[in-house]
Amino acid sequence: MAEHYQRPGWFTTNVFNRTVAALTRAGVSVYGSRVLEVRGRKSGEWRTTPVNLLRYGGADYLVAPRGQTQWVKNLRASGQGRLRVGARTQPFSAVELDDDTKPAVLRAYLKKWKLEVGAFFGGVGPDSSDAELRRIAPDHPVFRISAR
Repeated sequence: MAEHYQRPGWFTTNVFNRTVAALTRAGVSVYGSRVLEVRGRKSGEWRTTPVNLLRYGGADYLVAPRGQTQWVKNLRASGQGRLRVGARTQPFSAVELDDDTKPAVLRAYLKKWKLEVGAFFGGVGPDSSDAELRRIAPDHPVFRISAR
């Protein structure tokens, strides 16, 4: 079975992500945005990308709406990273959730960011059934993160 990944378009890569990342690096969190920093699994170099940090049920989560992205693969390999807003950096450890525990987190994520990322979830939204959320769970990695 092919890996699920939805490549960002030119506008997202060259305008939207760069704008959100620049604002976040300057200390302006855009509706929960952070700059994720993870070491490359092959190069060992720090890689950065803007992400939406979800606080749900007293824990923090990173959800990959586009699927098996490079940041997902790097985070799986290292198990740790950093989140940045302005000059504040938060080192963290990450544990990937199994598919059966994702539906509630995916629902909360879609409730907050459906307008921004809903297109990547194949018509599944915050009001979808648990069965529909379980069906798409394998396509959307979710990590519970905790401060180191």
